[in-house]
Amino acid sequence: MNPQTIALVRTSWNKVKPQAEPAAQRFYERLFALYPETKQLFQEDMDEQRRKLMAMLDTAVDALDDLDAVLPAIEELGAQHACYGVTGADYDKVADALLWTLGQALGADFTPEVQGAWTEVYRSLAEAMQEGAAADALDCP
Repeated sequence: MNPQTIALVRTSWNKVKPQAEPAAQRFYERLFALYPETKQLFQEDMDEQRRKLMAMLDTAVDALDDLDAVLPAIEELGAQHACYGVTGADYDKVADALLWTLGQALGADFTPEVQGAWTEVYRSLAEAMQEGAAADALDCP
């Protein structure tokens, strides 16, 4: 990941963070509207789920300079998601909802360059999560 990608994601994330709660709400509303079948993947309190989503994104954005440092945690997250029933196709659904949400939160600041940077970051994270899911798929409780 190049420095420009990291800078674009960090700058845009700093604009989204102050509106984290409504952005998370919009994300799940969009995800469930586009892909109603994903709703069954979320068993816990959605307030808590929204907080976890934003915290995970914040951690990932902070770690963009050294993703290798958080790679084991990202892979473990992927393994946990596999246990919940998340499949490879679900990552594309989340990408759709996430990019839409970022576009809504950023408005005119969601330029093609920013969208491309977020797409690159999301793909990297999703690939790591899917690798973790594949490695630990049989270790579900």
